[in-house]
Amino acid sequence: MDAVAAENREYVLFPWSKQNTLAPLTITRAEGPYFWDADGRRYVDFANQLVCVNAGHQHPKIVAAVKEQAAKLCYAAPSFATDVRGRLARMIADVTPGDLNKTYFSGGGSEAMEYAIKIAKMATGRPKTIARYRSYHGASSGAVSLTGDARRPYNEPGMVGSLHAFAPLCYHCNFGQEPHTCARECVGAIEELIEFENPDFIAAIVVEPITGPANNLIVPVDDYLPRLRALCDKYGILLIADEIMSGWGRTGRWFGVDHYGVVPDILVTAKGLTNSAVPLGATVVTDAIAGFMDENTLWSGSTYSGHALACAAGIAAIGVYRDEGLIENSARLGEVLLGELEALKEKHECVGDVRGKGLFSGIELVCDRETRAPLLAERTEAFFAASGGLGLIKKALAEAGVYVYLRPNMLGIAPALCITEDQLLDGLARIDKVLDVADSLIAESRAAAAQ
Repeated sequence: MDAVAAENREYVLFPWSKQNTLAPLTITRAEGPYFWDADGRRYVDFANQLVCVNAGHQHPKIVAAVKEQAAKLCYAAPSFATDVRGRLARMIADVTPGDLNKTYFSGGGSEAMEYAIKIAKMATGRPKTIARYRSYHGASSGAVSLTGDARRPYNEPGMVGSLHAFAPLCYHCNFGQEPHTCARECVGAIEELIEFENPDFIAAIVVEPITGPANNLIVPVDDYLPRLRALCDKYGILLIADEIMSGWGRTGRWFGVDHYGVVPDILVTAKGLTNSAVPLGATVVTDAIAGFMDENTLWSGSTYSGHALACAAGIAAIGVYRDEGLIENSARLGEVLLGELEALKEKHECVGDVRGKGLFSGIELVCDRETRAPLLAERTEAFFAASGGLGLIKKALAEAGVYVYLRPNMLGIAPALCITEDQLLDGLARIDKVLDVADSLIAESRAAAAQ
């Protein structure tokens, strides 16, 4: 372990980890779709760190904007108006769908989700919120209560009135259906939950339009979100879209909901909003909710709301996405990516399914394609220990010089939107070698079973 990693181990508490199992990789610099470790080795960043440096590492225009703003005004209290906060809010309104025109700025994605929940409950006067299993909405108290994966139970008891329904993961349908015969039982089950819980008590339904790789990279069928929108309208429930990962060109559109022609009542975003140069979250509301807030006090606030340095980074980032054609590049190369992943699926026994939109895709690993049984038995909380088969895959990735959004049985692929086709294909060739290792795990398992 190098000196930087050792110092981090000694003095830093790392998230979602048993501290004594950590062996963190030291990053010394990054550029575009790559980063380098302390030994000078270059990695293809197919995870975009945490699916957040959408314009690429150290984009010069964004870095320059931060420097220029730092020299002028780093911070002003949120009760003051600043040119960068107003301009960024207007730019967000220009690219968000429908009449999502007013923004509350916060310190990051989890905090932005907290404000979405508070505003939804204020605007409706209702106490309960429905989210989904196989989801992640943040680590703070309310956001993690809505989260539907293995991390939530360790943070309970949480926010009262947090309900969960099944997500539309067709590859592992909870209702035993196939897409061509499905009657959208996943939507019907949500309506049944609403009826049982009393619709007069449900403030909002929270969904990731396209769920991130930590929860199986779920791309819903085309009519799922429109049906959910209709369900919310039927019962006077607000629809909250969590676009923290799926926003800012990641899926080949400005936002994931744009693929489905749906306008949520509240849109929550962060990460790519500033290219992660400076932390910033945004809770964007429709004109109807903004009108409600005109007449009702928002009894909440935060020191860093509309942080000037972060807003400058956001202005620059949106300009880069627009002016450099990065969203169009994501859409074009997304088609290339899915085609190459299908070829890997044909080649490798361990690949059960591939799915995605834009530069937001995943490879699901199985030990048996017929049963769709997972390749690895490790639970999510064992990830950072990287033991057993997961450890072998993590080692193979490091040796191949490629970094993915790795979770048990899922290789999430979400490179920077500035990546070229040649760079993308190079990274996928490295993934090809890693999948050879995953295939070998199946062969070893069969040999052991035969003994």
